[in-house]
Parts: sequence; C-alpha cells; structure tokens
Amino acid sequence: MSVPSDPSSPVEGADRDAYRAGHPLARYVLRRIVVSALLVVGVTLVTFVLTNLVPGDTVAANLGQQAAEDPTIVATYRAHYGLDRPLPEQYVTYLGNLLRGDLGESQQTHRPVVADLSGAVPATLEIAIGAIVLSILIGVGLGVVAAVRRGHLTDSALRLVSLVGISVPTFWLAMVAFYVFSYKLDIAPGSGRLSPATTPPPDVTGLYTVDSLLAGQWTTFGDAVAHLMLPTLVLTLYTVGLLTRFTRSAVLEVLDQDYVRSARAKGLPGHTVLVRYVLRAALVPILTVVGLAFGALLSGTVLVEQIFSWPGMGSYAYQAASHLDLPGVMGVGLVVGVIYVVINLVVDLLYGVIDPRVRVT
Repeated sequence: MSVPSDPSSPVEGADRDAYRAGHPLARYVLRRIVVSALLVVGVTLVTFVLTNLVPGDTVAANLGQQAAEDPTIVATYRAHYGLDRPLPEQYVTYLGNLLRGDLGESQQTHRPVVADLSGAVPATLEIAIGAIVLSILIGVGLGVVAAVRRGHLTDSALRLVSLVGISVPTFWLAMVAFYVFSYKLDIAPGSGRLSPATTPPPDVTGLYTVDSLLAGQWTTFGDAVAHLMLPTLVLTLYTVGLLTRFTRSAVLEVLDQDYVRSARAKGLPGHTVLVRYVLRAALVPILTVVGLAFGALLSGTVLVEQIFSWPGMGSYAYQAASHLDLPGVMGVGLVVGVIYVVINLVVDLLYGVIDPRVRVT
C-alpha cells in the first residue's frame, strides 16, 4: 500500500519550489505575450473610439456636398458602411471582422483596407529598416566614441552634430535634400519607389530591394536602392543624433560603475572591458530607445513620404484623413499600434536574454 507523500517534507517542498522557480525565461516570455495580446485589444478599442470621435461629415467628404444633401444617398451610404448602427454594435462587428483579417472597405479607394495596406506597409518598412540599421551602426558607434573620449574635442564635436541632427525638422531636411540632390545636382531620383520605365519585381515580400534580388533583377535592384537613398538618409540623420546622445549617456553611466574600475584595475585590455562589461550593461537602455525610434520611423514618415511621393503608410494615412476615410484611418491606426506592441514585445524579450535579472521581475 502506497503512503501519500507529505507536502511538508523538505524534499517535496524543495522539488515543488524548484518547479515553480524553473524556466524563468519561459515564464517571462509567456507573461509578455499575454500582456501584448491584451494591449492589442486595447489598441482596437482606442483606435475605434478616437476615429469615430473625429469631427466632420464623412458622407460629404467622400461624396461631395451635393450628394450629402440627398437623404436617400446618405442613407444608402451609411447603411453600406454600417454607419447607421449604434457604436457598440459597430465595434463588435469591427472585432469580428478583424478576427477574419478584414479591416473593412476604404471609403476613398473602394478597395479592402488590407489590400491598400499590403502595398503601403512594405514601402514604409523599406525606408524604416534601412534608416534604423544605419542609425544603429552610426549612432551607437559615435555615442561610444563620444563617451570614451569624454571631455575631448571629439566628444564636443559629436555632441554638437547630434544636437543639430535632433533639432532640425525632418520635413525641412527632406525638402533640402530633394532640392539639392535631385533638382539641382540631379544625382538621385526625386520621387517614387522605382523609375517610370522600370517594372516592379514579382511580389514576394513587398520590399522591392528584396524581391528584385530574389528574382535576380539587378537593374531593378539598383533602381530601387537609388530611390531609397534620399528618404532613408533624411530619416537616418535625425535618428543618428538621438542614438548618439542617448548611447553616450548610457555608456558614461556604466563607465562610472565600481565593477568597471575593478576590471580595469585587474589589467584587462580596454577593448575587453568596453565590450564585455560596458556595452552589455548599457545595451538594455539603448534597446529601449532603438525600439521607440523604429516605431517612430514607421509611424512618423507622413511628411517625408509626401515630399518624396513615397507610397507608404504615411501617404495613405494622409489621404485617408483628408477624406475622412474612417476604415482607412482605423486600419492605419491599428497597424501602427500593433507595430508598437510587437516592437515593445521584442525589446522586452531581448531584455530577458541580455539581463537575467529582468526575468524574475
């Protein structure tokens, strides 16, 4: 006859505690995923409510004032887009459509919003990814140099350059870059993702540079890169300034820690101390700024895309807002919100990988 185990015994209690404390990274990841899922639901609610609180007559904006004065046309229009139902019912319908991947029909283009965004999102991603990669390579590198050379002429010069990069508006930089490099010097294409005579590559990812490489279309790849140069450069200049200043502050804070002084006192080489001790400790706050900067690049490119006639999310959001295209505005708002949630989730997961202390919080 088996004897029931005593839950108060040291062995059983230790095993149970070890089980509960086991896999801290897995529990940390699960918590963050659950929180992110709840945030996405909150994003849908906020997007829906704020969009429907926007003042203005969507019927007049899309059909014209004369059509808006015809009650029959107005009733038909509102019934077609579900605007004649109570807001709670509209929100429930909206959630149900979202679960099926349906963002509604654009009142401006009369196409599914998903179809419109499937072309706009990759266009914005293409310039945002290029800008954030260049910004990390340049900004973090310059920030480390400025911190290591603290108080020297190099530090002062880099701080001045980063301050100028942060202070100058991106739309002004875009206009100057367009005028100088495209109009006056004629060394860079001025607008669009490809030249009019160039045929887009087969659609695989929506990124022209990647798709042209996959198809082996080197001429198309070169043309796509040439059109990427100016908008990517403009977005990079601002983000580099931000990352340079923040990286400098983060590295300086770590350089003043006792364990860094102890590592140097033990005779470790300078580059070893910098890479293994300083950069790893400073990486957590730097990741936060990189995530926020990437989200800002994806959601804040409206004016830059307008200047360069770039058919991305910024241009689509501008057109949707101008015509009070509620499904289009909600679609852009939802995509931007989900992007921020995903970026924060990735950053949080990287926190847990880099710093084990975060996993138990």
